[in-house]
Amino acid sequence: MIMPIVAYGHPVLRKKAENIDKNYPDLQQFIADMFETMYKSNGVGLAAPQVNRSIRLFVIDATPYAEDFPGETNLKRVFINPQIIEEKGEEWSFNEGCLSIPDIREDVIRKTELRLQYYDEDFNFHDEVITGVMARVMQHEYDHLEGVLFVDRISPIRKIMLKRKLTDISKGLVKTDYRMIFPLVKKQSKA
Repeated sequence: MIMPIVAYGHPVLRKKAENIDKNYPDLQQFIADMFETMYKSNGVGLAAPQVNRSIRLFVIDATPYAEDFPGETNLKRVFINPQIIEEKGEEWSFNEGCLSIPDIREDVIRKTELRLQYYDEDFNFHDEVITGVMARVMQHEYDHLEGVLFVDRISPIRKIMLKRKLTDISKGLVKTDYRMIFPLVKKQSKA
């Protein structure tokens, strides 16, 4: 089932998400729905708060980056209750976008390496070091679980310059190829 994506300004995007356990209702179906929603929206990652569930879960399929970042493997994954233990390495800038903030892309600086502890979809525990583009995508999705958006990581002057566009997104004054929930609109868009 394809779920609507919540737009910038929705309060769920600013909440710190809650851990879940293996008995979370219909977890496997929810994960399948998240992948389906992500693919329909042409995303490479999707966090549960973006589909209006304040839980610590995100999915990633960074296969579209495989050609640009040779050597990257295991690009389709599920992360439940992730915790970043350490971020290190050089800082690098990368142009990011977000399904909850359509039509805005900005350069964001992040570290090149992170150590992440998480559970997979079968609730197997993992503690691993992740580098490269996968670290980038994971940091972006992890931020969603902490109530942080990529526009919070750009310069204050750039954010001021984007203020009107961000307000327009909240009001539904943006076109997307996917359904969205706009916080300042009574009637929601259909895609």
